[in-house]
Amino acid sequence: MKSFRLIPAIVAAAMLVGCVPSDKKETELTQETQQKEKAETTIIPSIQIDESYYKTLIPYKESASRGLVVSNIYTKYDMKEVESGLMRLSQNEFDTENYYFQEGQYLAESTVSSWLARSSQTEDGLNPPTTDTMTPEERATKAPVYLSHIVEQNYLTKTKDNKVKLGGISIGLALNSIYYYQKEQYGEYYEEPISESTLIEQGKKMATEIVSRLRSREELKDVPIVVGLFKQQARNQIIPGTYFSYGVAKAGQNSIADWEGIDENYVLFPTDDSQDVYRDVNNNFKNFKQDVDKYFSNYTSVIGTGFYRNKQIQNLSIEIPIQFFGKAEIIGFTQYLTGILINQFDNIHVEVSVTSVNGPEALIIKKANDKDPYVHVYD
Repeated sequence: MKSFRLIPAIVAAAMLVGCVPSDKKETELTQETQQKEKAETTIIPSIQIDESYYKTLIPYKESASRGLVVSNIYTKYDMKEVESGLMRLSQNEFDTENYYFQEGQYLAESTVSSWLARSSQTEDGLNPPTTDTMTPEERATKAPVYLSHIVEQNYLTKTKDNKVKLGGISIGLALNSIYYYQKEQYGEYYEEPISESTLIEQGKKMATEIVSRLRSREELKDVPIVVGLFKQQARNQIIPGTYFSYGVAKAGQNSIADWEGIDENYVLFPTDDSQDVYRDVNNNFKNFKQDVDKYFSNYTSVIGTGFYRNKQIQNLSIEIPIQFFGKAEIIGFTQYLTGILINQFDNIHVEVSVTSVNGPEALIIKKANDKDPYVHVYD
């Protein structure tokens, strides 16, 4: 088992993501911009944390529509997953060795806002139209808002003449699984579920229109465009939604010929779901929680979130908020956690985060089939 180290919280993240010494040097290149007569200097970092992550160009450029995600997405969990999930599925088309990540630079905030509107409000609106005579219930059942947000990501490649240029675009369409509405201006909210079959139909229809609009721009005529359909969770959920389908318009193509289903989902543990696919992890989690409960005479919450792909668990994140503050007690508890973690979870990737009102207190990371977990107690 790894020895314990007391480290300042401000440097912990850097240590955990693999910032190690390297003989490789950063690469300085010229980046083409939307205005082709104008070029900018950019730097490719020398270190890649992991082959599952893209290198990000420096200086970092924020998305032109970055601020909209906060107002358009219901939960903080979906805010994170709608972007990280799109980056994950983009690897099917843009590999992390030859492509570099940059936040979307082609869809301005005003453009995204216009596209998210109803077609009765603006000519470019992608959501269904309504009329002044429609009741709130009719809007909910006949013309709900399907599309809540659009995420753009750019993937760049290096050319032979020491430049980087746009190599592809990924678009994430965040779709509502529930339409919330009010019958009166300040009345209570009502819910109208939207079926996945409807989301697939509407999402594909909107994707076709978006690809067509992007192709009308000279600088986007000949790059691959990936479009993913993301299903948002309900407002009160504490696990994120996931992408459930994606398609690719190859370079020069004006539409998506084929769509691929995506089998990904998040599960909250402990779960009452009796499906075999969750049973072993659920039993191990319950045993882990019971062992944690034995350590305390008072109640401590233990929450687990498992990420599944193709019915196989990829990782499990466990959050444990605590109420005591003594450093010796935190170290002792972290040692105890590490021991039971090894016993209960053998062949899956597990991350345990211990927090208090003061912030993060300890972090344990055990990779699948690894008997030697990383353990950090924050100073």
